Amino acid sequence: MTSTQILMMVAELLGGLAFFLYGMTMLSGGLEKLTGGSLEQTLKKVTRNPFLSFFLGAGITIAIQSSSAMTVMLVGLVNSGILAFGDTFGIIMGSNVGTTLTAWMVSLTGISGDNFFLTLLKPMTFSPLLAFAGIIMRMLSKQEKRKNIGLVLIGFAILMAGMDFMSSSMSAIQEMKSFQSLLMAFQSPITALLISTVFTGIIQSSAATVGIVQALALTGSITYEMAIPLVLGANIGTCITAFLSSFGTNKNAKRVVALHIYIKIIGSFLCILAIYGLKVSSLGVSLLTSTVSMVGVAVIHTLFNIVNTVVLLPFKKPIMKLCEFTIKSSEEKSHTVFLDERLFNNTALAVSECHRLTTEMAEHARTSLLKSIDLISEYNEETALYIREKEELIDKYEDKLGTYLVRLSNNSLSDSVSHAIARMLHSIGDFERIGDHALNICKVAEEMHTKNIQFSEVAKNEISVINNAVTEILNMTVDSYIKDDSESAVHIEPLEQVIDKLIKQLKSHHITRLQNGECTIELGFVFSDLLTNYERVSDHCSNIAVYTMQLPSDMLDAHKYLNKIKSSSNSTFVEDYELFKAKYRL
Repeated sequence: MTSTQILMMVAELLGGLAFFLYGMTMLSGGLEKLTGGSLEQTLKKVTRNPFLSFFLGAGITIAIQSSSAMTVMLVGLVNSGILAFGDTFGIIMGSNVGTTLTAWMVSLTGISGDNFFLTLLKPMTFSPLLAFAGIIMRMLSKQEKRKNIGLVLIGFAILMAGMDFMSSSMSAIQEMKSFQSLLMAFQSPITALLISTVFTGIIQSSAATVGIVQALALTGSITYEMAIPLVLGANIGTCITAFLSSFGTNKNAKRVVALHIYIKIIGSFLCILAIYGLKVSSLGVSLLTSTVSMVGVAVIHTLFNIVNTVVLLPFKKPIMKLCEFTIKSSEEKSHTVFLDERLFNNTALAVSECHRLTTEMAEHARTSLLKSIDLISEYNEETALYIREKEELIDKYEDKLGTYLVRLSNNSLSDSVSHAIARMLHSIGDFERIGDHALNICKVAEEMHTKNIQFSEVAKNEISVINNAVTEILNMTVDSYIKDDSESAVHIEPLEQVIDKLIKQLKSHHITRLQNGECTIELGFVFSDLLTNYERVSDHCSNIAVYTMQLPSDMLDAHKYLNKIKSSSNSTFVEDYELFKAKYRL
């Protein structure tokens, strides 16, 4: 065999591996977008039932076609405090089983025979048609769902093409002396396991390693004794992705990675012992020395993970204790991790977590403002301290969420996800400003308490009216935002207009009291500050309502939208305005 032929075979093998990995990436990415994050979001609701967790982990991994991505996701969720470490055992076990589906898909390339129906089942017969259909869907379809289906079809076709390249190169390589030497090394289970582990760690894909083993099986040169350690090594080597993702995480997140590694290592150790045990019997020797097929490799991969689950499930607590012993807890100061960068790999889940935290921010802003309003009539130092702490927390929410959402917007996004991110980016600024105004009102109350000054009875009655109006618009705004209720949000702008008119009337009445000597200049400043903050709060509520109503739209233009809904032809706006005007009459 000439050096040129050898070079061509190596190039074909590497090219096939590249196609396989890229196709796998496209396939998993398309499937992930197709699910829309619905499966992943249920992770937050997972119970401590290991069986339920198992099927959930298997289902999600089948959907995204990557156990490594699944484990990285778990690391991010545990690091963020969304999931507890104890809830991950069953999910990881299920994920290990779910990832074996790829090997079964790849085993289709081993179908042989001239029968018409068998020929149709061969991937290289139908995958070009799938690729063509996928390209047409990506180019011509305007629906995001169909585009994602097209991406899945293209990814599957590329994956199968890569597998075909690898199989073709293997059939020629088997005659090389160096290949025969490599097979001799594989006859030692420990050596084969170590080689497979290192190789999988480098390429970070157990599916690709198992695919190569399946390509080797097509040559008829490897036995079950060689294939089993190679598959075990692929299972161990895939842990490197999760291990690398754990840097900079908290203790519990690191324990998730330790759990992942221990499950693979313990299972592989028991399997290697079983191989040496089988060598004692003649039946075991005949089984181990028989030639393995592509389907046989898929069976090994699936059987290992299923048996591993059945054997280790009763020992859940000792294994979890081992992880806790390995990654010992320290008396470090606890801190809130708002969002984890590992969730960037799953856009739907990341957006879901951003929405959850934005609603938390909205609730903090609401609570803070309502407590500050209460301070005007009855000052309390503990409440004032609470409002100051909340204001700092709300600022932190805006900083973390804003940075995260901007980075997240650089991902490939569907229209609905893009609109959701834009809405959150607009809204968090308004919620942060509501928190600021809550602190300002708190300072007004503190000044009145320190100087021992109070409003007149007439002013108190007027403030009571505006307090009720501001409380209602705030509750309407936060509730409609959290529920994504555009119908409720429509009623906010009319109330905002009523509050603006109320504030003008209150200022006019205040000037009259000043002229009649019924109010002091000092109280006048306090009164004016209070009304200014109320007016700004209602403005921010109006902005948030617009973002809620405009969520399905392509553009978020608050002024244009407000002018539209306030037009005289809008009967709903006029009716709401008259109702609120009557309700909050001075």
